[in-house]
Amino acid sequence: MSAAVTSARLGRSTLILTGEVFGGQLLSIEKIDGLPGYPDGIPGYDLCPIMQDQASAAGAEFMMSSLERLEARNGTWHVATGEGDVTARGVIIATGSALKTLDVPGEKRLAGSGVSQCATCDAPLLRGRIVTVVGGGDSALQEALTLAEFATKVIILHRGGALAGQAYYRDRVTAHAKIEIRPNTVVTEILGEATVSGVRTQDASGVTSDIEAAAVFAYVGLQPNTGVLDGLVRMNNTGCIPTDASMRTELAGLCAAGNVRALSAGRAASAAGDGTSAAVALDHYLTGGSWRDGQRADASAHKSAAAAHG
Repeated sequence: MSAAVTSARLGRSTLILTGEVFGGQLLSIEKIDGLPGYPDGIPGYDLCPIMQDQASAAGAEFMMSSLERLEARNGTWHVATGEGDVTARGVIIATGSALKTLDVPGEKRLAGSGVSQCATCDAPLLRGRIVTVVGGGDSALQEALTLAEFATKVIILHRGGALAGQAYYRDRVTAHAKIEIRPNTVVTEILGEATVSGVRTQDASGVTSDIEAAAVFAYVGLQPNTGVLDGLVRMNNTGCIPTDASMRTELAGLCAAGNVRALSAGRAASAAGDGTSAAVALDHYLTGGSWRDGQRADASAHKSAAAAHG
């Protein structure tokens, strides 16, 4: 949305492919913190329509379809979607990321029957129950706090020795009377027949134990939504797209912004900045600016920075 607002205000004809559900992962986030202008945070389901209205007012158009294929053709981009094909002079990939799964027995079978990745959606259904959250980053800690408003007890199972989330969330979680943290613990199986009844875990010493729980919420990392670009543009070993400081990829007219780009800070505020930078870079290019020269200069700076970091 940030890219679209900027692009439309610069006078560019702007089309946003929203996918089948507008808002994506933001819709399941109870509160987005750290975004300028919202000192108390804002729910993702409130932020999405605000940004959609802003982009629409700027002149952007929307298509409720996903990108199916992207091809470079004679200096333009051929964009194939479920609603038809589009030709564009520039493309910004801002497809975000998806939550990784645990990939353990019982997870797929009990999905929607106690296995969830949306505390906002399911927390009210778990009033008075014991639930588990798997993970130790920001998302896991945020969701644990949301669940603790309803559940009798929330058990955080983290494979590491210490929580990895921001201090702001760590302090709140460790001080919460209804939240228990079990470090150095890995979930090996999700138990239950028709619904989740618990999880089987293994600690650092190899000891296995079962924990009773009515639900399991897994937040063990993010996978960038870049599969549709496989073979088109260079990616790193995590599936993220390398860019320069202006969000330009190695391919002229193609930018990447937000969680899909390598070295992303993974914050809402930084993603908004990425989108703005990408739109400005594309506008400069379409006005007659050079793509390759800028890439070469920025790539050299990146190499110097990488060398400085060892």
